[in-house]
Amino acid sequence: MSLVEKYALLPDEIDRRSIEVVEASLPQLDGLTAEERYVVCRIVRAEGDPEIAKAVGFSPGAVERGIAAIRARADVVTDVRMVEVGISKALLKKCGLTTHCQIDTTNTAKRAKSDGTTRSVAAIRELAPHLDGAIAVVGNAPTALLALLDMVKEGRASPALVIGMPVGFIACAESKAELAKADVPYISIWDRRGGSSAAAATVNALLGLALQEVAR
Repeated sequence: MSLVEKYALLPDEIDRRSIEVVEASLPQLDGLTAEERYVVCRIVRAEGDPEIAKAVGFSPGAVERGIAAIRARADVVTDVRMVEVGISKALLKKCGLTTHCQIDTTNTAKRAKSDGTTRSVAAIRELAPHLDGAIAVVGNAPTALLALLDMVKEGRASPALVIGMPVGFIACAESKAELAKADVPYISIWDRRGGSSAAAATVNALLGLALQEVAR
Protein backbone atom coordinates (compact mmCIF):
# COMPACT_ATOMS: atom_id res chain seq x y z
CA MET A 1 0.00 0.00 0.00
CA SER A 2 1.36 3.44 -0.93
CA LEU A 3 1.47 6.26 1.59
CA VAL A 4 -1.19 8.10 -0.42
CA GLU A 5 -3.46 5.04 -0.25
CA LYS A 6 -2.76 4.67 3.47
CA TYR A 7 -3.30 8.23 4.63
CA ALA A 8 -4.74 10.50 1.93
CA LEU A 9 -8.44 11.38 1.80
CA LEU A 10 -10.57 13.29 -0.67
CA PRO A 11 -11.04 17.03 0.03
CA ASP A 12 -14.59 16.83 1.42
CA GLU A 13 -13.61 14.06 3.83
CA ILE A 14 -10.48 15.93 4.91
CA ASP A 15 -12.57 19.01 5.61
CA ARG A 16 -15.21 17.12 7.59
CA ARG A 17 -12.73 15.20 9.70
CA SER A 18 -10.55 18.24 10.28
CA ILE A 19 -13.43 20.24 11.72
CA GLU A 20 -14.39 17.30 13.93
CA VAL A 21 -10.84 17.09 15.30
CA VAL A 22 -10.66 20.86 15.79
CA GLU A 23 -13.99 20.99 17.61
CA ALA A 24 -12.87 18.20 19.93
CA SER A 25 -9.56 19.90 20.68
CA LEU A 26 -10.75 23.47 21.27
CA PRO A 27 -10.15 24.98 24.72
CA GLN A 28 -13.08 26.36 26.67
CA LEU A 29 -14.47 29.33 24.72
CA ASP A 30 -17.30 31.14 26.43
CA GLY A 31 -19.52 33.80 24.96
CA LEU A 32 -18.93 33.11 21.28
CA THR A 33 -21.74 32.96 18.76
CA ALA A 34 -21.99 29.90 16.51
CA GLU A 35 -20.62 31.98 13.63
CA GLU A 36 -17.66 33.25 15.68
CA ARG A 37 -16.88 29.70 16.79
CA TYR A 38 -16.87 28.58 13.15
CA VAL A 39 -14.34 31.30 12.30
CA VAL A 40 -12.16 30.23 15.23
CA CYS A 41 -12.33 26.60 14.07
CA ARG A 42 -11.12 27.59 10.61
CA ILE A 43 -8.22 29.56 12.07
CA VAL A 44 -7.24 26.66 14.32
CA ARG A 45 -7.37 24.28 11.38
CA ALA A 46 -5.17 26.56 9.28
CA GLU A 47 -2.62 26.96 12.08
CA GLY A 48 -2.75 23.40 13.44
CA ASP A 49 -2.80 24.88 16.94
CA PRO A 50 -5.89 24.74 19.20
CA GLU A 51 -4.30 27.14 21.70
CA ILE A 52 -4.45 30.00 19.19
CA ALA A 53 -8.21 29.96 19.69
CA LYS A 54 -7.72 31.76 23.02
CA ALA A 55 -6.08 34.70 21.23
CA VAL A 56 -8.77 35.32 18.60
CA GLY A 57 -10.76 38.50 19.20
CA PHE A 58 -13.93 39.91 17.64
CA SER A 59 -15.48 43.33 17.92
CA PRO A 60 -19.27 43.09 18.54
CA GLY A 61 -21.05 42.06 15.37
CA ALA A 62 -17.86 41.79 13.30
CA VAL A 63 -18.76 38.47 11.71
CA GLU A 64 -22.20 39.75 10.76
CA ARG A 65 -20.62 42.86 9.24
CA GLY A 66 -18.27 40.69 7.22
CA ILE A 67 -21.11 38.50 5.96
CA ALA A 68 -23.15 41.58 5.01
CA ALA A 69 -20.18 43.05 3.13
CA ILE A 70 -19.72 39.81 1.20
CA ARG A 71 -23.39 39.70 0.28
CA ALA A 72 -23.08 43.32 -0.87
CA ARG A 73 -20.24 42.24 -3.23
CA ALA A 74 -17.56 44.13 -1.31
CA ASP A 75 -13.95 44.14 -2.48
CA VAL A 76 -11.46 42.04 -0.54
CA VAL A 77 -8.22 43.98 -0.06
CA THR A 78 -5.07 42.17 1.11
CA ASP A 79 -1.68 43.41 2.25
CA VAL A 80 0.33 40.61 0.61
CA ARG A 81 -0.03 38.01 -2.13
CA MET A 82 0.28 35.20 0.42
CA VAL A 83 -3.07 36.21 1.88
CA GLU A 84 -4.64 36.75 -1.53
CA VAL A 85 -3.50 33.33 -2.80
CA GLY A 86 -4.85 31.62 0.32
CA ILE A 87 -8.39 32.84 -0.24
CA SER A 88 -10.54 30.26 -2.01
CA LYS A 89 -11.04 31.22 -5.64
CA ALA A 90 -14.09 28.95 -5.82
CA LEU A 91 -15.77 30.70 -2.88
CA LEU A 92 -14.86 34.14 -4.23
CA LYS A 93 -16.43 33.24 -7.57
CA LYS A 94 -19.60 31.93 -5.93
CA CYS A 95 -19.90 35.18 -3.97
CA GLY A 96 -18.98 37.36 -6.95
CA LEU A 97 -16.05 39.03 -5.20
CA THR A 98 -12.77 40.48 -6.42
CA THR A 99 -9.48 40.71 -4.51
CA HIS A 100 -6.96 43.54 -4.68
CA CYS A 101 -3.28 43.58 -3.65
CA GLN A 102 -0.57 46.11 -4.51
CA ILE A 103 2.47 44.88 -2.58
CA ASP A 104 4.54 43.95 -5.64
CA THR A 105 3.52 46.59 -8.16
CA THR A 106 5.65 49.29 -9.73
CA ASN A 107 3.37 52.00 -8.34
CA THR A 108 3.90 50.72 -4.81
CA ALA A 109 7.67 50.64 -5.23
CA LYS A 110 7.66 54.23 -6.49
CA ARG A 111 5.38 55.36 -3.69
CA ALA A 112 7.48 53.70 -1.01
CA LYS A 113 10.52 55.59 -2.31
CA SER A 114 8.75 58.95 -2.62
CA ASP A 115 7.03 58.63 0.78
CA GLY A 116 10.20 57.36 2.46
CA THR A 117 8.38 54.34 3.87
CA THR A 118 8.04 50.57 3.48
CA ARG A 119 6.33 48.78 0.63
CA SER A 120 3.77 47.44 3.09
CA VAL A 121 2.71 50.96 4.04
CA ALA A 122 2.82 52.18 0.44
CA ALA A 123 0.73 49.22 -0.75
CA ILE A 124 -2.07 50.05 1.70
CA ARG A 125 -2.00 53.68 0.61
CA GLU A 126 -2.18 52.60 -3.03
CA LEU A 127 -5.29 50.57 -2.20
CA ALA A 128 -7.21 53.59 -0.90
CA PRO A 129 -9.71 53.62 -3.83
CA HIS A 130 -10.83 50.09 -2.91
CA LEU A 131 -11.05 50.38 0.88
CA ASP A 132 -14.43 51.99 1.50
CA GLY A 133 -16.91 49.23 2.31
CA ALA A 134 -14.25 46.58 1.74
CA ILE A 135 -13.00 43.67 3.78
CA ALA A 136 -9.42 44.75 4.52
CA VAL A 137 -7.14 41.85 5.36
CA VAL A 138 -3.68 42.24 6.92
CA GLY A 139 -1.82 39.00 7.49
CA ASN A 140 1.81 39.99 7.31
CA ALA A 141 3.28 43.37 8.27
CA PRO A 142 2.22 45.31 11.37
CA THR A 143 3.13 48.50 9.50
CA ALA A 144 0.42 47.73 6.94
CA LEU A 145 -2.17 47.56 9.73
CA LEU A 146 -0.88 50.78 11.26
CA ALA A 147 -1.09 52.53 7.88
CA LEU A 148 -4.65 51.31 7.43
CA LEU A 149 -5.64 52.53 10.91
CA ASP A 150 -4.10 55.95 10.19
CA MET A 151 -6.27 56.17 7.08
CA VAL A 152 -9.36 55.18 9.05
CA LYS A 153 -8.60 57.74 11.75
CA GLU A 154 -8.05 60.46 9.17
CA GLY A 155 -11.32 59.67 7.39
CA ARG A 156 -9.56 58.49 4.23
CA ALA A 157 -10.79 54.89 4.46
CA SER A 158 -13.92 53.24 5.81
CA PRO A 159 -13.69 49.46 5.47
CA ALA A 160 -16.66 47.33 6.43
CA LEU A 161 -14.36 44.97 8.33
CA VAL A 162 -10.68 44.77 9.18
CA ILE A 163 -9.13 41.34 9.58
CA GLY A 164 -5.98 42.40 11.40
CA MET A 165 -3.63 39.46 11.87
CA PRO A 166 -0.05 40.56 11.21
CA VAL A 167 2.64 38.44 12.79
CA GLY A 168 5.99 39.39 14.31
CA PHE A 169 7.91 40.97 17.16
CA ILE A 170 8.17 44.66 16.26
CA ALA A 171 5.01 46.78 16.60
CA CYS A 172 2.84 43.69 16.10
CA ALA A 173 1.05 43.59 19.45
CA GLU A 174 0.90 47.38 19.42
CA SER A 175 -0.79 47.48 16.00
CA LYS A 176 -3.50 45.12 17.22
CA ALA A 177 -3.99 47.10 20.42
CA GLU A 178 -4.57 50.16 18.23
CA LEU A 179 -7.02 48.16 16.11
CA ALA A 180 -9.03 47.34 19.22
CA LYS A 181 -9.35 51.07 19.95
CA ALA A 182 -10.26 52.07 16.38
CA ASP A 183 -13.76 52.90 15.20
CA VAL A 184 -13.97 49.96 12.82
CA PRO A 185 -15.28 46.37 13.06
CA TYR A 186 -12.46 43.85 13.39
CA ILE A 187 -11.37 40.26 13.79
CA SER A 188 -7.86 39.83 15.16
CA ILE A 189 -5.38 37.48 16.81
CA TRP A 190 -3.83 39.28 19.74
CA ASP A 191 -0.19 39.87 20.53
CA ARG A 192 2.52 38.46 18.23
CA ARG A 193 0.59 35.62 16.63
CA GLY A 194 -1.22 35.62 13.32
CA GLY A 195 -0.02 35.32 9.73
CA SER A 196 -1.22 34.95 6.18
CA SER A 197 -2.71 31.49 6.60
CA ALA A 198 -4.84 32.59 9.56
CA ALA A 199 -5.97 35.74 7.75
CA ALA A 200 -6.93 33.83 4.61
CA ALA A 201 -8.71 31.18 6.68
CA THR A 202 -10.78 33.92 8.30
CA VAL A 203 -11.88 35.24 4.92
CA ASN A 204 -12.71 31.72 3.75
CA ALA A 205 -14.79 31.16 6.87
CA LEU A 206 -16.75 34.36 6.23
CA LEU A 207 -17.28 33.40 2.58
CA GLY A 208 -18.64 30.02 3.67
CA LEU A 209 -20.95 31.62 6.20
CA ALA A 210 -22.18 34.13 3.62
CA LEU A 211 -23.03 31.33 1.21
CA GLN A 212 -24.96 29.56 3.96
CA GLU A 213 -26.87 32.80 4.57
CA VAL A 214 -27.75 33.05 0.87
CA ALA A 215 -28.87 29.42 0.87
CA ARG A 216 -31.39 30.12 3.61
